[in-house]
Amino acid sequence: MARRLKIGITCYPTLGGSGVVATELGKLLAEKGHEIHFITHSVPFRLGQFQKNIFYHEVEVNDYYVFRYPPYDLSLASKMAQVVKMQELDILHVHYAVPHAVCAYLAKEMVGDGLRTVTTLHGTDITVLAQDESLKDLIRMGINKSDAVTAVSKDLIRETRELLDIDKPIELTYNFVDKRVYFPRECSSLRSDFASGDEKILMHISNFRPVKRLQDVVDVFAKVVREVPSRLLLVGEGPDLPKVQAWVRQLGLQDRVHFLGKQDDVAQVISIADVMLLPSEKESFGLVALEAMACGVPTIGSTAGGIPELVSHGETGYLSPIGDTDDMAYNAIQLLRNEGLYRKVREACLHRARTRFCNDLITAEYERIYYKTLGIEADIPEPVCE
Repeated sequence: MARRLKIGITCYPTLGGSGVVATELGKLLAEKGHEIHFITHSVPFRLGQFQKNIFYHEVEVNDYYVFRYPPYDLSLASKMAQVVKMQELDILHVHYAVPHAVCAYLAKEMVGDGLRTVTTLHGTDITVLAQDESLKDLIRMGINKSDAVTAVSKDLIRETRELLDIDKPIELTYNFVDKRVYFPRECSSLRSDFASGDEKILMHISNFRPVKRLQDVVDVFAKVVREVPSRLLLVGEGPDLPKVQAWVRQLGLQDRVHFLGKQDDVAQVISIADVMLLPSEKESFGLVALEAMACGVPTIGSTAGGIPELVSHGETGYLSPIGDTDDMAYNAIQLLRNEGLYRKVREACLHRARTRFCNDLITAEYERIYYKTLGIEADIPEPVCE
């Protein structure tokens, strides 16, 4: 058995799916005996209580008065180097190219070539920031200076190569969910707080940004509720919250739409839904669709980005062109009206989540990448997932 590794992980600790995946990966690696050091500006929100083999190192920003803006990037790079030297880390695994991959490169320059860096691309560092010509060279350098690079979907790999003209190998490593956390739960009591026995529940979970197309979510629901008695649950908060609240009122749906705000126990909330709505115009992977799939909830979504790699159209959900709310509503209605079809799709969801996106499988993939990057021969058994 190969030796246990000392791994530093840097992510955005409070926002988005990348922080969730990075934190869950660290916890799973720690369970396998690796020593995990989170290097971030605050404790990752999914980290939870004390766990064996997990350590947290806070990045404190120097507020020297000559700085107009606090130099977080430099503070992060310095902290990375400090932790690497103090803890004798083998690997820095950073999530997002900017600023984290660039900071990891600076840390490596400070401590020497013994350190290896792995960068995971999650989406907006490419789909949004790489569109900015002033940042392209910086992002390209962060990627090219990494010892290994992974991305969460084939579509993101394609877009990275096209936007940045990068030839460096990028390994496909999908996101995952922990099957011990995400599974169908008995939630009849909670469900009854929102819907009667003959009503269906449609759900949307996001950070309420424009790319999530919240108006499309409401438009789809407005079409569905005319044909199928149902309720819409909106989970999360963000800049488009006031707009979607106004749109709900304008359509006269305020009695059928419930705003739940941010929720920590997402698996519990998802389990009361019948359908997840994900009509995004940009989505490098679509973690919420996978979380829903693992709970046996089909997704009605768009063909944006990496969603088609996750949701198999007609098998584990239904996909429509971006903005085609008529087609999305039609698919949702057919699914909700046909109990036999719904059971078949639900079972396919559970099977796909437990096999292709199993946490044991993806954790093993990352372990292989670490050992290969370090030049260590390691026999990582292929997990049996189901």
